Amino acid sequence: MTLLELIEAAAAQLTEAGVAFGHGTTNAFDEAAWLVLWQLGLPLDTPLDGATDEAEFIANQPVAPAEQAQVATLLAKRISSRQPGAYLTKEAWLMGVPFYVDERAIVPRSLIAELLVDGALDYWLSDATHAVLDLCSGNGSLAVLAAMAYPDVTVDASDLSKDALAVARINVDKHGLGGRITLIESDGFAKLPGRYDLILCNPPYVNLQSMAALPPEFHAEPALALDGNRAGGQDGMDFIRRLLMEAPQHMNENAVLVLEIGNERAHFEAAFPQLAAIWLETSAGEDQVLLLEREELLALLRGPKPESLRVPKPDGLGE
Repeated sequence: MTLLELIEAAAAQLTEAGVAFGHGTTNAFDEAAWLVLWQLGLPLDTPLDGATDEAEFIANQPVAPAEQAQVATLLAKRISSRQPGAYLTKEAWLMGVPFYVDERAIVPRSLIAELLVDGALDYWLSDATHAVLDLCSGNGSLAVLAAMAYPDVTVDASDLSKDALAVARINVDKHGLGGRITLIESDGFAKLPGRYDLILCNPPYVNLQSMAALPPEFHAEPALALDGNRAGGQDGMDFIRRLLMEAPQHMNENAVLVLEIGNERAHFEAAFPQLAAIWLETSAGEDQVLLLEREELLALLRGPKPESLRVPKPDGLGE
C-alpha cells in the first residue's frame, strides 16, 4: 500500500465511523493525512497532491506492513475514544506554529491567531502598545503568537484553570518566551495587576442548547473553556457580561478588546444591542471575532444598566 492509498483508506474509515472534525482539520482526508504523517514521522506539510514530480513520488512511496499496523492502531484510538487528534499526537499547529496540547487545555484554534499574524489589528495599535493581556489563555497559544507578532510588548496570560496554565507553561518555554510572558491564575480580572493596551479573549461562549449538541470530540475538552452558561444563563454570555463590565478599568487610554464569540453573534447582539462592535474578517467570516474600543465600553457603563448586563447568579446565591 502506498502512502496516498493509506491516507485515502484512513479517510474512508474516519468517514464511516462518523467522527467530528474542527480541531485543526475540517474534513476526513486532512485529518487522515495529519494522523498518518505524524505516525510515520513525516512532515505534516509533505506534498501529496501529485501536482509535482516530487509530490507524486512521495505519494506513491510504499508503506511497510509494520507501519501500516501502527497507523491502524492510532486510527482505532481516534475512533473509539472520540478524542481530538491533537490529544493523541500531543501537538497542534496554529498559523504555522507548533504547540503542545493535552486534555488539560482546549485544542488551539482561535481565529484571533489569524488577526495577530496577518497584522489585522495593527490599525488600532501604536508605538505606545506595550502591555497585552491574553484572558482565558488556555494553552497559551495566543499569548505566544502575540509575543511573536509584537516583539516590544510584554504579555500577561491568565486563566482560571491551573491545569491549562501548566500546558501554557510548556508552550511558553517551548518558544523561549518566559522573559516576556507571565502566566497568572485568575478568575477573569480578579488577580490581574495592571492595565493593558490590548486585551485578547477567547472565552467560554457556547450557549446551553449548543453545549448539549456538541459532538463527543468537543466534550473531550475541558467544559470550563467552552460552556458560557456557568453563572446560570442560557445564551453563552455569562462570562462576557462580567468581562464587559470589568474590562475598562483594566484598559489604558486608546486600548482595545478583541473578543472571539464563534457562532454566537446573534446571542451577543441580543445581549448587548447598544454596543457598536467592530466585526473583524477572518477565514470563518465576519461574525466570529469583534473589537471594542475602551471608550465604547465606558459609554456602555455610563448609561442605564440594561438587563443584559446583570449577571445571573446560580440558584441559592440571592438576587
